Amino acid sequence: MNLLCVAFFLFILGALLALLPGRGGDKTATLLGSGSAILGCLCGLVAAGQSLLGGGAVTFFLPWSMPGGAFSLRLDGLSAFFLLPLFIVGLTGALYGAEYMKGGKERLRPGLHWTWYNLLILSMTLVVTAANGLLFLFAWECMSLTSFFLVISEYDLAEAVEAGWTYLLATHLGAAFLFAFFLSASALSGSLEFASFQVLGQLSLPVASALFLLLLIGFGSKAGIFPFHVWLPDAHPAAPSHVSALMSGVMVKTAIYGLLRLSGFLPAGPAWWGGLLMAIGIIGALFGIAMAAMQRDVKRSLAYSTVENIGIILLALGFWMQSRANGHHVAAAFALAGGLIHLLNHALFKSLLFMGAGSLMHGSGSRDLNRMGGLMRRMPVTGLLIVCGGLAISALPPFNGLVGEWFIYRALLESGTVLSGLPGFFPLVLIGLLALVGGMVIVVMTRIIGIALAGEPRSQAAARALEAGWPMWSSMAGLALLCLAGGIMPVLLLQVAGRAATLLDPAAATMLADTAFEPWWLGIMAVVLLGCILAAYTLLRWRQGREPVPTSTTWGCGFAFPTSRMSYSAESYTELPQSALFCSCLTPSTEDGRTIGFFPEVTRFFFAAPDPVLARLFKPFFRWAADVCSGFRGLQAGQLHVYLLYIFSATILLLFWVGQR
Repeated sequence: MNLLCVAFFLFILGALLALLPGRGGDKTATLLGSGSAILGCLCGLVAAGQSLLGGGAVTFFLPWSMPGGAFSLRLDGLSAFFLLPLFIVGLTGALYGAEYMKGGKERLRPGLHWTWYNLLILSMTLVVTAANGLLFLFAWECMSLTSFFLVISEYDLAEAVEAGWTYLLATHLGAAFLFAFFLSASALSGSLEFASFQVLGQLSLPVASALFLLLLIGFGSKAGIFPFHVWLPDAHPAAPSHVSALMSGVMVKTAIYGLLRLSGFLPAGPAWWGGLLMAIGIIGALFGIAMAAMQRDVKRSLAYSTVENIGIILLALGFWMQSRANGHHVAAAFALAGGLIHLLNHALFKSLLFMGAGSLMHGSGSRDLNRMGGLMRRMPVTGLLIVCGGLAISALPPFNGLVGEWFIYRALLESGTVLSGLPGFFPLVLIGLLALVGGMVIVVMTRIIGIALAGEPRSQAAARALEAGWPMWSSMAGLALLCLAGGIMPVLLLQVAGRAATLLDPAAATMLADTAFEPWWLGIMAVVLLGCILAAYTLLRWRQGREPVPTSTTWGCGFAFPTSRMSYSAESYTELPQSALFCSCLTPSTEDGRTIGFFPEVTRFFFAAPDPVLARLFKPFFRWAADVCSGFRGLQAGQLHVYLLYIFSATILLLFWVGQR
């Protein structure tokens, strides 16, 4: 706890010091802000590591004068598990951002940026360690506001401001449900201290279900679960890349933490709680990866991929809850392990990919895949690290993405073989749907890697691209090495997840400890495959050195020289799954660009893939709400005697209410 308090101090110090140099001291502000964030994350990593190794819980309590409030902290296995990716990504993001913000656009003010960055890490740390409802809500609001200011860093761009306001609206709608939960929990338990919430375990099923739904909607809007994901695809591309990594890799997971922590105080839920999470999870995974396959903006594609991965995590956690309710403890243990491990793995490889996308954006000057191309030859280190991230997110060995999904598949297979009849059929259906999601992930990643890194440059800026600076590629290299270590030594991931599982489901944690030998097979397979890859690469380079491979021009369908316009575009690459797999609501809008006649005019092909949930559900609702709210503008009369009447009426009503009580 002392180290954690030192980390708090360093984050606050960094937030203040970054403002001191002013507009003329951008380099000094970056040094002070990023340096404090790095040191604070290092202290936090040591504290989280000690908690995970020690296995005990430490607390800190400092009363406030505010009613119901207290600076009450608790660091245990569950909070330490979520602090681990927070400090890893926060540290690498600070190092990456020190170079990313250098020589940037004039509208980006490094001092303010690092102030919000330090405060964002501080607020997320408080969210994960808070043991008081009022402190939790305070930290939650601070996290929302600081991330909002980071999203609108380029505040003179209309798309960034619009994305920021959409995010702020969505997160505060979710916060309203969290306020309702804490007010209800405080009324039922008599306190806002989490320790007093233990009495919620005695609630009746209808009341507990209502509180669970409040938590699901409140935290689901921040986690980006379907259909509350509408803010995520706009906010992540608008933010700087290291902030996108922190938001996508870590911030959305704080909502998963809140759901696990607070639902743990409720009585053991019925099977339909888990079934609801499973349905939301698999629908979100299918929807997210389908939308990711149609985006030409590389960061927007990765943002939709986050929706898909959150769906996989919810699927695993929902299956854990359902299996536990039905008494299938082995399947529950595997599902819980798979969900927690995939949560940790996603934080690593998705942060790596967002940072890689930022490096490509710096090199090509655009987030548009159709403006990239040929960047592997010009940015070989960045390209190699993006390929590593692509292998990890595709659950291909020797990287860590396979480990979490392996346990999820094991849970589904375990349940499908034990159960009989119709109940045993559903896990097998989920296996097929999860495999479909995995196949689409490979399509999305080969699309990004093939179009952005391979081929010829598709723009002048891409042809002049240079490798990213060492702080940027070293941050990505650190994350890539962690992804590789997780694939080679999956037992470590299981042990870390087991610490968190001990608090959530002690019986499942015991079973996982007894079956710890299983991940060794994944590690051995990863090592063997890695050795084969290195041997094949060495042999290929040796043969190329001895016998140069002849090169020739690709046939260009009658054209004298091939051009980038002859290659696949980001839209055409996924035309097959669009036409064969996607439902009509996901069909992109296009305008045909076919030429007609012997001397046709210049034509263009237009392609757009808007989010159907946002376009058909939320935007009409927002417009209706705005119209309703505008009808109350007449209450703002601007006359003093009218406002005095409001005050007098409110006072009378309050006195009447107090008198009745």
